[in-house]
Amino acid sequence: MRFTRLRLTGFKSFVEPTELLIERGLTGIVGPNGCGKSNLVEALRWVMGESSAKQMRGGEMDDVIFGGTRDRPARNMAEVILGMDNADRNAPAVFNHMDDLDVSRRIERGSGSTYRVNGKEVRARDVQLLFADAATGPRSNALVSQGRIGNIIAAKPTSRRILLEEAAGITGLHSRRHEAELRLRAAETNLVRLEDVLGAMEVQHKTLKKQARQASRYSNLSGHIRRAEATLFHMRWNAAQEALERGRQHRREAEATVVRLTAASAEAARLQAEFAAVLPPLRQTE
Repeated sequence: MRFTRLRLTGFKSFVEPTELLIERGLTGIVGPNGCGKSNLVEALRWVMGESSAKQMRGGEMDDVIFGGTRDRPARNMAEVILGMDNADRNAPAVFNHMDDLDVSRRIERGSGSTYRVNGKEVRARDVQLLFADAATGPRSNALVSQGRIGNIIAAKPTSRRILLEEAAGITGLHSRRHEAELRLRAAETNLVRLEDVLGAMEVQHKTLKKQARQASRYSNLSGHIRRAEATLFHMRWNAAQEALERGRQHRREAEATVVRLTAASAEAARLQAEFAAVLPPLRQTE
């Protein structure tokens, strides 16, 4: 990938929209002290994902927004757009189908930054990996500030190794490896939690299985009890019916006996009356 243009709006001293074309070959920026040469380098760092306000020579990230002068009011927004030629197809896979890439970073005072690639909003991490795969980035050794060369010469082997890895274009691989390791640890943590959940569910399953057996046994016993109660009720009802029938039979027999006794009593009374009528004349005859 090759940088083709840099557009700044409201970034530090570049209050008005300013666009610089970056042609092939060597591009130099010259000018007196205080004209904004360092601001251009910082704009490159910033749009590539720099997250440290200190690296931007400020106390907080909002300090990159034009702060105003006696003659011009402060701005509430700053934006930097970096155009790139991707004809060699060295961009990450998600962006590699595009011939030209426009990476933009926009900050609003008090609201933080947003990143876009060809108008599509992306994460800061995506932008940082995009430039890391291109062997550059906000902390790239290709961006040499004052005193940086001396620091590189006096650097320790570890720092020099980072410089070589960046030159070889494998810095992005380390970032992806670190991200993959974080995801792996998160997956391992999730597996441990899942095992805990499965253990708890196993205990719950055993408890529910026991309760299901008890419920089934209760249901079976309840069915037996209901059938036994129905049988007992039927037997009692039959016994009551038989007792009722026997009582009715006894009643009928008793009524018949009463009728016979009543008839016998009437017959006895009639005979007694007849005897009473015959007895006095017999006594007189004697």
